[in-house]
Amino acid sequence: MTKSISAVGFNFEKDQTDLINKKLERVKYADDLIVDLILRVREDKKFYFDCTVNFRWGANAHVASDDYDFAAGLNKMMDVLDTKIKKEKDKVQEK
Repeated sequence: MTKSISAVGFNFEKDQTDLINKKLERVKYADDLIVDLILRVREDKKFYFDCTVNFRWGANAHVASDDYDFAAGLNKMMDVLDTKIKKEKDKVQEK
């Protein structure tokens, strides 16, 4: 899995980068299913998280969340992302 993480309009602090890497460990079980994961974070009074995942069979998933707190917004996005990855994995396994 290739990860691309970028901050738009601000620079990540060390603890924010560490938190992102720690949270991405939650989807490590899908490393062999995901071609690339693109995460963009924008700050404009609150944090906007935008993530696109491209699967090896051509499907993709897009997840977004926002919050005034960096960690809370990241957690919201990761919860939805984890659910989407599991659903996509189940769909493929059924076929």
